[in-house]
Amino acid sequence: MSRAFFIFAAAAGSAAMLAGAFMFQYLGGLAPCHLCLLQRWPHAAAAVIGIAALLIPGRLLPLAGAAAALTTAGLGFYHTGVERHWWEGPDTCTSGDISTLSVGDLTDQLLANTTVIQCDQVAWAMAGLSMASWNMLASLVLVALWLTAARRA
Repeated sequence: MSRAFFIFAAAAGSAAMLAGAFMFQYLGGLAPCHLCLLQRWPHAAAAVIGIAALLIPGRLLPLAGAAAALTTAGLGFYHTGVERHWWEGPDTCTSGDISTLSVGDLTDQLLANTTVIQCDQVAWAMAGLSMASWNMLASLVLVALWLTAARRA
């Protein structure tokens, strides 16, 4: 199989991951948390890199695609750890401890009526793995496709 095949497969994989995320959000009603949104950006970058890599020869763009896929895999791993409470996530989207808040601060937060989607709560899972975990695994496959394309350059 050719370099172009592996580039197309990797870029299409990232585009499909993005499409799936948007379908879960807009058709399935699962609002993304902050970490979910961060995982989307490298997929978008990989899809754009794929278009450029199909037009421009060499190894640099496939390696950039691999870096983008590895970035979202890393974010997926981090998010999985937050969901499984292996480590704390960002203060902006984890449940955290409200015991230190004053009644006034807590009331202000409630009255602000801001909806924060919790990064440490699993909204959907299949076979015991969350969307973040599936993103990590799929993205590692995409890294392998990108690296194969780079070797074929």
